[in-house]
Amino acid sequence: MVPRLLLRAWPRGPAVGPGAPSRPLSAGSGPGQYLQRSIVPTMHYQDSLPRLPIPKLEDTIRRYLSAQKPLLDDGQFRKTEQFCKSFENGIGKELHKQLVALDKQNKHTSYISGQGFDRHLFALRHLAAAKGIILPELYLDPAYGQINHNVLSTSTLSSPAVNLGGFAPVVSDGFGVGYAVHDNWIGCNVSSYPGRNAREFLQCVEKALEDMFDALEGKSIKS
Repeated sequence: MVPRLLLRAWPRGPAVGPGAPSRPLSAGSGPGQYLQRSIVPTMHYQDSLPRLPIPKLEDTIRRYLSAQKPLLDDGQFRKTEQFCKSFENGIGKELHKQLVALDKQNKHTSYISGQGFDRHLFALRHLAAAKGIILPELYLDPAYGQINHNVLSTSTLSSPAVNLGGFAPVVSDGFGVGYAVHDNWIGCNVSSYPGRNAREFLQCVEKALEDMFDALEGKSIKS
């Protein structure tokens, strides 16, 4: 099931896709003009951006535990904390060294992007599997499985050559949201497996975007 939403920053006119509304931008050069066309192409500086280094393992573990604490009771958190300490001081330390070495040999790509902990832990898990190492207890912890159960999975590919794209959810009860942001329009495709109502989810996305437009234009948000 893949409903589509297109919101275009053009004056109101015929819909561009199934049920696609259009919304005008505020005109003029005052505070109301909240979206402007950039004179610099979006990806102009992409090649000159530095590669992000692989974070320290202790920093990743700290971020992981900070994310887990609101989700677990005291007993569950102490157990997860023990798994983390054992991993950080044991096999995780060796896997991290190997990951850093691999990163130095492959300057054309990167194992880690952004400041999140999930890609770092995933890379270490993948490396353990590739080396035939028994999966560390950290990855068998129910808390790890819970925090990696991504009901909402999003991705984008903004290019003049691509109108809209999409992909399947990463879990059976989730949504896959492929979105695009261009100079004069935004849009998304939402997919789901049976049991989830992707069209209802898309209606909520549309309502949220309309609320943003109203707020930026100084209008009251409709309930």
